[in-house]
Amino acid sequence: MDIPPTVDLPRLRRLLGTPELAWLLDRVRDRMATERPLDTRATLRAATQGQRLAVERLLGRRLRPGASLTVPLAEVDRVLRESMACPDGLAAATVVLTGPVTDRRAEEAAREAAWQRAHAELDHPAIAGRPELAAWVATVEATGLLKRLSGSDPRNAGRLAADAARVLSALPADGLTLPVLAARTLGDAHALDDGRPLAALTLSAVRALTLLAPEATATVDGRRAAWAAVGVALDELSSRVLVLGLPGGAGSTTGRMLAAARQGGEPCVLTLRQLLREPDCLAADSLHVRVCENPAVLAAAADALGSDCPPLVCVEGNPSAAARTLLARLSAQGSPLLYHGDFDWGGIRIATSVLRLPGACSWRYDTPAYLAAVERGLGTPLTGVTTAVVPTPWDPDLGPALAHHGIRVEEEHLIDRLLTDLGRDAV
Repeated sequence: MDIPPTVDLPRLRRLLGTPELAWLLDRVRDRMATERPLDTRATLRAATQGQRLAVERLLGRRLRPGASLTVPLAEVDRVLRESMACPDGLAAATVVLTGPVTDRRAEEAAREAAWQRAHAELDHPAIAGRPELAAWVATVEATGLLKRLSGSDPRNAGRLAADAARVLSALPADGLTLPVLAARTLGDAHALDDGRPLAALTLSAVRALTLLAPEATATVDGRRAAWAAVGVALDELSSRVLVLGLPGGAGSTTGRMLAAARQGGEPCVLTLRQLLREPDCLAADSLHVRVCENPAVLAAAADALGSDCPPLVCVEGNPSAAARTLLARLSAQGSPLLYHGDFDWGGIRIATSVLRLPGACSWRYDTPAYLAAVERGLGTPLTGVTTAVVPTPWDPDLGPALAHHGIRVEEEHLIDRLLTDLGRDAV
């Protein structure tokens, strides 16, 4: 830093630049940084003898005895000007001895503007158009999640937010693996690996999309289920779907496997890898395919109907990426999907995701079927009656009926009715 020619630096250092007066310069810098005037007093409690003598040399007079030390800053300013050590006064002397003083208010305003720009990266059409993600954005800002994940660096935060927006714009996906999703959206197959800040931020958005609590993704299985709910698999082999009676084509290994399982009346497991690598394995064009939520239904169908069972797919709770891929492919091939699941809020969320597919409709999953089950005395008390009501667009009366009666009816209670329908299809 250039020293003004009017400053007598050796004299200024003797007067004000000694280690014993560092505390005084700190007080002056603090007031300057917050734009407060220097016409006040600076007090040091429990001052040392050396600090007391340094102030007496500076002011040129004896001080009152005592443990504390009080220095009038206006008097220091006068001394510096009159001695010509620093004709421009105390503020200028402080800058000469300690360096430029940052305007903290301006600095804080700039920092706040930088954080606003970072959070603005989440104002993306893929996010703003979804109410559940709009609430997520507000939570991210309110909890400081972006600040924590970015190491309190607004530039890092802006990059994280922009990357998260790019990933979310690709969701829900259609049977992608997580590395492929990361590579397509971000150019880095490992960008969404566990432990990375972006993975944590994006997963928090996935929880918002799927209405999952934070503790639901505390384990690998929980994270796998959350990603699966938006059509993404952690890998090609761990994502699977259970089927029975699904016709397979003779032109692929998977198709022949399906055909053999159908002929033997045995359930069959398809992995996401098989569905992605052999997209022509299905031979179910235009066939009605029934879809259930629980494996017990499929097992009962195998026992009761065997090789006569019509095509049946089990999503096993929240549909995996493999299940979503299979159902989307069946729908695209013109196969109407008929869905049944548990009568509870989780079941309704699953049904909503399946019934969005073209040609999909409910299978005994409506208000009359629910009320008939309740009248038969089936089911158990439902939790979350007043706070977890979920819309049922395929049957607007179903959600209110579930909330009113407060009874959850699991699919296993209705196997007899479902097997009757499957047996009728087999004729």
